[in-house]
Amino acid sequence: MNGIRIRKTGAPDVIAASDGRLTLSVPIQIKRRSGRKLVTLPGGEAAEPRPWDVAATPMQLALARGYRWLAMLESGEAKSITELAAREKIDNSYMCRMLNLTTLAPDIVAAILDETLPHYVTVHELAISPPVVWEEQRARIGVGGGEKRPE
Repeated sequence: MNGIRIRKTGAPDVIAASDGRLTLSVPIQIKRRSGRKLVTLPGGEAAEPRPWDVAATPMQLALARGYRWLAMLESGEAKSITELAAREKIDNSYMCRMLNLTTLAPDIVAAILDETLPHYVTVHELAISPPVVWEEQRARIGVGGGEKRPE
């Protein structure tokens, strides 16, 4: 391929060259939304981003770290939180907070992964001494059966 040109206007077109090559012209636009580049098709609809093109949110990364460290502790790969924290070169208290995220209710975890958790809920709020009972967790952050927090 000699090059890719992106034209923002025009109609779709196929051009045949004398040597048998075909050139396909598809009008698209590239727009930025929330810091991500999206391809807009001629009808105005945006092409869905591929899963590997979407960066994880800080809350998703914290949840993943917690589950990773929990798996390492449960498998015996690390004998204690202190040993694992030393190996990961992080503070014990930070590791404990991320491990607390593994005790969250399944619907809260799903909301984190789907990015549907209310905007006012922070990692700090979820990780510091979360209630053991799932209904209390939901009430604390104002989702599910709990009362809604003012926004």
